[in-house]
Amino acid sequence: MADDLSVLSVAKLIRAYRDRTLSPVDVAEALFERIARYDGALHSYVELTRDLALAQAREAERAYAAGEAQALAGIPVSIKDAFHVAGVPTTLGSEVYRGLAAKGDSGLVRRLRASGAVFLGKTNTAEFGQSGTTDNLLGADAANPWDTARTPGGSSGGGAASVAARLATVAVGSDGGGSVRIPAAFTGIFGYKPSPGLCKDENGFRGMSEFVAAGPMARSVADARVLLGALADTRFERGAGKKPLRVCYCPAPEGRPVEAGVAAAVANAARVLQSLGHEVEEGHPPLEGWGDIFGPLVLEEEHRERGHLLKLCPEKLTRYERSALRAAVTMDPAEVRRARELLPGFRGRLAAYFDSCDLVLTPTTAVPPFPLGDRPKTIRGVAVDWLWGAFPFTAPFNVGGVAAATVPCGLTDGLPVGVQLVARAGSDRLLLDVCEDFEEAIAFNRSRLDSMWK
Repeated sequence: MADDLSVLSVAKLIRAYRDRTLSPVDVAEALFERIARYDGALHSYVELTRDLALAQAREAERAYAAGEAQALAGIPVSIKDAFHVAGVPTTLGSEVYRGLAAKGDSGLVRRLRASGAVFLGKTNTAEFGQSGTTDNLLGADAANPWDTARTPGGSSGGGAASVAARLATVAVGSDGGGSVRIPAAFTGIFGYKPSPGLCKDENGFRGMSEFVAAGPMARSVADARVLLGALADTRFERGAGKKPLRVCYCPAPEGRPVEAGVAAAVANAARVLQSLGHEVEEGHPPLEGWGDIFGPLVLEEEHRERGHLLKLCPEKLTRYERSALRAAVTMDPAEVRRARELLPGFRGRLAAYFDSCDLVLTPTTAVPPFPLGDRPKTIRGVAVDWLWGAFPFTAPFNVGGVAAATVPCGLTDGLPVGVQLVARAGSDRLLLDVCEDFEEAIAFNRSRLDSMWK
């Protein structure tokens, strides 16, 4: 029974709740049963909130009986351990905050709670969300359900793994440089970074604040729409228009290398979009220089918000975080000033580019999921840097201040590949519609994954 319930979409769950053929309590219990059975191999959760979830499920059941159910009533949701849930620890993936309970909900969580969602627990994240993988000092790395010896990406890797393995119906993540899109691509699910300001998290965690957005992860665009609506306190109904769109296909942004299997799957995605009636032409959006903006502004905030930890408790920080804070300490303030000066121009150039096209299509990542504890040093014989070499295509669009999504588009060597679709800020409904059309056309096959996690 638990397995049957775990495959149900948001729409099917809501219909069953309304018909009284399913109970939100039974569904929550089924998900906790699956978590107990499987999460020892995946480490997607760092904190379960069973008592809270069952109380929320009982309230959802009452709301359906009274005809008062909100948009996500009874829907099991996992929440990245970067958002504050009252009374539940927010570790931010750091040993520094182990066991420290939040005094109240952050703004986004308040909206999620008001929507009737059932909070299953907090999911594994990279320390302070600062890495494209999900590893920290709190415990085992999050693992990829397609191959538990490989990373699910990060920093929202725990949330992505929870959805891919059906240990949650939908998940809330955050994306400051690709932290929703990278793990969604690596685990074969849909991930969405909305337009800036759409999903605010008042009184929440500060990190990558110039560029970050909370966003949904789900097995379908339709499920993500409902979650996004709750996070943004609005509705994202399908139907923004079916007119042919101008799509800029960029197979290798900034000329960076892309693994052959990934490149082939993304090229096929471009052909699928063309078959849907869109005008697809190869092009090159103006992304050069994003690192000169992103790096200094992120490091400046890291130093301002967490620099004291370098002296207070360096032994509780990951090696990566220590190195980042040391770099921040020695950074020339002129670099920060220059980055702030460059940001409006970069966003202006990208906005102007969208005058000549409606969407940009790129690979989400340059490689498929790689082994835990490792990162590729070369791609197709070209040396790449440790930090961004595997996933250089997401952060530029955070800097650009636009909306971006990843949709599964195929497999390479049995591992998922994601295609990134990008639209100008404010075009979220249009982008979601195109993603859903593409999703239906590509018909991504998860049968092998689902057979592994029956």
